[in-house]
Amino acid sequence: MSNLLTSESLQGRTLFAIPKKGRLYEKCLELLGGADIQFKRQHRLDVALVQNHNMALVFLPAADIPRFVGEGNVDLGITGQDMVAEAGDRVSSLITEELPLGFGKCQLQVQVPEASTSLKTVEDLVGKKVATSFDFLAGEFFAKLDAKVNEARSAKGEAEVKTKIEYVGGSVEAACALGVADGIVDLVESGETMRACGLHAIDTLLSSQAVLIRPTTPHKRSDTDLVNLIARRLQGVIAASKYVLVQYNTQKENLDKVLKITPGRRAATVSPLDDQGWNAVSSMVLRSDVANVMDALEAQGAHDILVVALANCRI
Repeated sequence: MSNLLTSESLQGRTLFAIPKKGRLYEKCLELLGGADIQFKRQHRLDVALVQNHNMALVFLPAADIPRFVGEGNVDLGITGQDMVAEAGDRVSSLITEELPLGFGKCQLQVQVPEASTSLKTVEDLVGKKVATSFDFLAGEFFAKLDAKVNEARSAKGEAEVKTKIEYVGGSVEAACALGVADGIVDLVESGETMRACGLHAIDTLLSSQAVLIRPTTPHKRSDTDLVNLIARRLQGVIAASKYVLVQYNTQKENLDKVLKITPGRRAATVSPLDDQGWNAVSSMVLRSDVANVMDALEAQGAHDILVVALANCRI
């Protein structure tokens, strides 16, 4: 069954790589559901055939997805921008970031023990040990920093130093407490875990979020129309998560004032009511602003203000 699924059943299908676990997995499932990508993933199988499209989902470690996409093994993928950057220039040059997805937001930061009196800046870590699972990005960052510091040391007749990057596959935040490293480079979301470990940030290498990626040069088997369709559907789901539809009634004499509050993405929809002197208005509003918008509309005399959630949209 497994060999059939991973070979013959995949022939001619568009392949879409999804993180198999971790911080992005659950959000990806919600996104796929919103885009009406129907599938059933069998237990322990990392490939699932999509029932309503000529497509298969391939569940991979997020760190592997940039390489699979860049080399054309799959036609679409979702991963973090940090993973694309960590894959290096050879891989990232083969990838097009199609759509930022707005979730999985984090920062790749240099963290040191808060109690340390000698480690206040990244320059203080030069020549010491730094633990990370992002050894490419950390190595690139500290190589530049080493060169800068060593130029100054050379001018003073001092010996050159080199920062040692220690690869740690997991629990990077514990490296300082265990004496493995003087500082770390790791992903930070809320920062609570780092604070609990007595660490604080002294620099940020990059900010990241989940992103939809595709090969810059599509594989010859790729169904470009289907890839574009899926990308548009996902874009619609993301837009729907950011906006709501606000509907209300207003007197015509107040129309100019309320339209300044709800101008809409392109323009609000204004319709006459049977009750002369009144209009009905519909407008897309950022979900994050909706409470303030409702307050402002009410202050301008709007009535029957409704907020309608969007399941999907195309904008």
